[in-house]
Amino acid sequence: MSKIYKWGIIGCGNVTELKSGPAYQKVAGFELHAVMRRNIEKAEDYALRHHVPKFFGNADDLINDPEIDAVYIATPPDSHGYYALKVAAAGKICCIEKPMAPSYNECLLIYNAFKVKKIPLFVAYYRRSLPRFKQIKLWLEENKIGTLRHVNWHLSKPANTIDLSKAYNWRTDFKIAHGGYFDDLASHGIDLFAHLLGDIKQAHGIAVNQQGLYTAMDSITGSWIHKSGVTGSGSWNFGTEKREDHVQIYGDKGKISFSIFDEAPIVLEHESHKESVTIENPENIQFFHVQNMKNHLLESIEHPSTGKTALHTTWVLDHILNKTT
Repeated sequence: MSKIYKWGIIGCGNVTELKSGPAYQKVAGFELHAVMRRNIEKAEDYALRHHVPKFFGNADDLINDPEIDAVYIATPPDSHGYYALKVAAAGKICCIEKPMAPSYNECLLIYNAFKVKKIPLFVAYYRRSLPRFKQIKLWLEENKIGTLRHVNWHLSKPANTIDLSKAYNWRTDFKIAHGGYFDDLASHGIDLFAHLLGDIKQAHGIAVNQQGLYTAMDSITGSWIHKSGVTGSGSWNFGTEKREDHVQIYGDKGKISFSIFDEAPIVLEHESHKESVTIENPENIQFFHVQNMKNHLLESIEHPSTGKTALHTTWVLDHILNKTT
């Protein structure tokens, strides 16, 4: 393996501490070479703790560093487009945290900027690469539950202390995340369903703010249909008594039950047989996502989560939130 891709991270905050950052150091063929944060003292602290050679307080310096081959954008979604277009202009590979951007139109600008230059663009919908969900995809491909009919997901959780205090949180700022926690959390599941069941051709929804704790929506219901004919429905509420996360995929010969976020067993029921499998996530949950980027770049194995797939996911989210005109 002669080529080593040197990565830089823009926005080395909490998500990069364990979930993603270390994966860029563990995958052979990749090196985490630089990090950036507007607070340069925090960037330096991250670099020292994680043994990263370079740190910056300005994104342009990282993007235009001649040693950097690829950039991972891990900032809040409202700045993804700003930085991504700079990375595209510099002609460098990019991975963007999900969601790709707050709206379909902004995602389209990002996607086209990389497409025109034929530069690889990835988005961190890492569940497509996790072994637990690859097992579900295998069961579906093996026709374990027969002809697929419907998928249903319910996700709910109580308001947290930040919500109740009404302190500022970008995740619930209408201008940054119209759907609030829906944008941050439900995007993972909708993206996974498109991966498991094929692209979605039509989607609708109702989104309201029930609690008045912040400006974003906090209760959303949606329905959709995949191009394959499989129907889907979902409900997401962020002001309930307790946390729940349940998915069922129904076929004419059985069903598969699982959780999007919990490491609960995945359960296959078909005819008179019931099988339960527990598959743990890796320590760095984005490890297989990052490894698949290496496979894409060095071995020409198509990555499951690209700018194109993430663009489709945002199209669906916008339709459920009624953000389209």
